[in-house]
Amino acid sequence: MSPYDPSAFPPFAVTVDLVVLTVRGHALCALVVRRGEPPFQGRWALPGGFVRADEDLSAAAARELVEETGLCAHDPAAPLPAAGNGAHLEQLATYGDPERDPRMRVVSVAHLALAPDLPAPRAGGDANSARWAPVEDLLRPGGDAEREDEQSGPLAFDHAKILADGVERARSKIEYSSLATAFCPPEFTVGELRRVYEAVWGVALDPRNFHRKVTGTPGFLVPAGGTTTRQGGRPAQLFRAGGATLLNPPMLRPEV
Repeated sequence: MSPYDPSAFPPFAVTVDLVVLTVRGHALCALVVRRGEPPFQGRWALPGGFVRADEDLSAAAARELVEETGLCAHDPAAPLPAAGNGAHLEQLATYGDPERDPRMRVVSVAHLALAPDLPAPRAGGDANSARWAPVEDLLRPGGDAEREDEQSGPLAFDHAKILADGVERARSKIEYSSLATAFCPPEFTVGELRRVYEAVWGVALDPRNFHRKVTGTPGFLVPAGGTTTRQGGRPAQLFRAGGATLLNPPMLRPEV
């Protein structure tokens, strides 16, 4: 092997950024933090941080998820997240524009996290506040809508691009996989699952047609053996996520 000189190559840092999505108030929302330090001090950004020297990428993403949300990433091989404290976590994409970070050359490996309705977030690290914001507002041209005591403007770094890619990944994956159940509690109704699809896709779905499709797709849902009235009206049957990971036939997104 020919001699290798590490100093012949410019150094760069690696970070992980998290697109953490949940459904709150029938709207698809993302976790954003207000940066407490330069660069982009005072601007909203996706949560994330630098990868430590002794950890791999998945460990760094799982650590940041715990620090920012208190959620543990569940084992992808397991059929369901840990009850009440689990989130689906997967690698999204890598972003390496040389100018994406004004401090130095930084490559970010973004991850997508999905979880049921989550409580108000807590800020940590270099963030001085955190909140859930509707994806529709964050991706609107010009950034977030002006709100009292909240700064408007585009997300810091290239986080608008990363967020848009994460949202599109979620929208496409719930077409052909059972990933939509990651937004639901362990037991849920068909109506609650439909509202997840409506929030993620941003469309209204016919309730009867949706019920027929999801209950008729092999392995998608299994009866939980109970009913609930938490949505009002007559008792609705409770279901759990089935063992299927791929849906056949798929739940195709309506054309809008």
